Amino acid sequence: MNAWQPLLDWWFGADHGTASEVAAARQRLWFGKRDSQDREAEARFGALVKQALADQLHGWAQDPQGWLAQLILLDQLPRMIFRDTPQAFDGDSQARLLVQTGLDRGWDRQLAPIQRVFAYLVLEHAEDLHMQSRAVDLFRALLSEAAAEERALFADFLDFAERHQRVIARFGRFPHRNAILGRACSDDEQAFLREPGSRF
Repeated sequence: MNAWQPLLDWWFGADHGTASEVAAARQRLWFGKRDSQDREAEARFGALVKQALADQLHGWAQDPQGWLAQLILLDQLPRMIFRDTPQAFDGDSQARLLVQTGLDRGWDRQLAPIQRVFAYLVLEHAEDLHMQSRAVDLFRALLSEAAAEERALFADFLDFAERHQRVIARFGRFPHRNAILGRACSDDEQAFLREPGSRF
C-alpha cells in the first residue's frame, strides 16, 4: 500500500461510489466544523502534516494520487488541526506551487471528478484573483463533464468558487481571515462580515 492511501481512504472513503455518494458520506468531514473531527485529523495525520509543511514528502508528488494526498495535507488538514489560528494557512503557499505543478502535468485529469475538487480548492483558497479565476474555470469544466445525475453536486462546487472569486475581486483578500491573521478590517469589510454567508 502506498503511504498516502490511508489518508485518501479516510478523506474519500475506502469504498468508491459515485461522486454524489462519496460527497453524501463525507461532506460532514470535509465541510463540517467539529472538534472531534479536528482531533481525529491531528491524531491520525498530524505527523504527516508536519512533514508536508517541512517539505519532507518528496516522493509523494511523483504520482497523481500522492500529489492529491499531499495537497490535502497542506491545504485541508491544517484548516482542521490549526482551526482559527494563523497556522491554519501555513501550507497555502506550498500547496499553490504544488497544485500548479500537477495541473501542468495534467494530473488532475487522472483523478476521479470528486477528487479533482480538492485540487481545485487550493486555488479557491488563494487570496489572488488570477488563481480564483482559474478555480472558477476548472470548476466550470468539471460541471460541463458531469453526468446528469451529478450536475447538481458540481454546480454547488462551482457556485462556491464563484462566490470566493467575487470576494477576492472586491477586497483582494478574505475579510473573515482578518481577525485570525491580525489584519485590520476596513469599514467596507466590517459591513460585509455582517452579511449572512460572508464567512466561508
